Amino acid sequence: MARVDVIRVKGGTALTGEVGVGGAKNSALKLMAVALLAQGRSVVDNVPRITDIAIMAEVLRRLGCQVTLDGGEATIDVPAEPGSEADYDLVRRLRASICVLGPLLARRGYVRVALPGGDMIGSRGLDMHVSGLARMGAEISGEHGFVIASAPHGLRGSKIWLDFPSVGATENLLMAAVLAKGTTEIDNAAREPEIVDICEMLTDMGAHIEGAGSSTLVIEGVDELRPVRHTTVGDRIVGGTWAFAAAMTRGDVTVQGVRPEFLDIALDKLVTAGATVEPGDNQFRVRMDDRPKAVDIVTLPYPGFATDLLPMALGLASVAEGSSLITENIFDGRFMFVNEMVRLGADIRTDGHHAVVNGRARLSGAPVRATDIRAGAGLVIAGLCADGVTEVGEVHHIDRGYPDFVADLANLGAEVERADVPEPTFDF
Repeated sequence: MARVDVIRVKGGTALTGEVGVGGAKNSALKLMAVALLAQGRSVVDNVPRITDIAIMAEVLRRLGCQVTLDGGEATIDVPAEPGSEADYDLVRRLRASICVLGPLLARRGYVRVALPGGDMIGSRGLDMHVSGLARMGAEISGEHGFVIASAPHGLRGSKIWLDFPSVGATENLLMAAVLAKGTTEIDNAAREPEIVDICEMLTDMGAHIEGAGSSTLVIEGVDELRPVRHTTVGDRIVGGTWAFAAAMTRGDVTVQGVRPEFLDIALDKLVTAGATVEPGDNQFRVRMDDRPKAVDIVTLPYPGFATDLLPMALGLASVAEGSSLITENIFDGRFMFVNEMVRLGADIRTDGHHAVVNGRARLSGAPVRATDIRAGAGLVIAGLCADGVTEVGEVHHIDRGYPDFVADLANLGAEVERADVPEPTFDF
């Protein structure tokens, strides 16, 4: 009989202590793709030890790169002519692998990338990637589940307006523009710290970029880039996860390795809920002495409240005193895990992209399943606020974003374990 991993957590313990946060998943994956833009050996430090990094390493290997992952360091040797095709068997497991589209098109003039998979949290088309590259002179088509792009005469600078500040589209267009002829201006660009991180690595490689961290990026194309060593920025989403965990369990946790200004709005919401937040140098402390108070939250592009923290916001609201209105504006499927929260006793009613949550003093432990990375982490933390034992299945999702989740929880005082259990089989 096949066996699968689950995380079991016993409720009733306040998290206390210190927890370290490594490099940002959403940055490290893209920095590995940035390495494709320069022949030779680039090194990305502070890379999290998660499944997605291993998948991206294999994507690059199949493009002809030599990739070594060792102790939080990714060493990538890029050949003079990297491959130009990313197959479905890997791309379907990691949506971020679509970010090889821009750099490969810039380097090779031709690329064939499978349409991506990844988390089932809603429709996320590639329209802005495609239209932006087309404005830069690319000819783009689709067939048999692949995006095919060519620029036989090279890419040229252009003025591009994004309908929405898409992180993925900004990244792909930015990586293509650094080797295009002339000047590219990307308006309504994403402003996330991970975008700034990519800009910093590209600048070190010899790219000319203005406006990093603003809504307008101006890129002057260069003929070639050089390989570099770069350290990944701290993971604000993991840091935010621990911040909400501290507040939900009425604990006292110091989070190290994340700049608190990257979480300004999230931490401000916790203060409104009754927490004490003490920011520091690349760290912050969250303490909650009493039951959280209800607080309304709306997800928005950075610097707004991050959609990746919505499961934790719902968890906080589920145990808060009063009613909260949670609004999701980024992904139409982000509420998919609400039924699992209801199994834990949460009082949540959804209507479109709104959720009304009536807080309860305690939740009730039950078997649930993770539907994506952040939902999985959110369910485990909700289990800390439940009577009895909560068993979370499909924890391979959590492995994609949190390198030492169970160990970190245990170090903070949680009664938690990871176990393998028999997977039910049926005869027909």
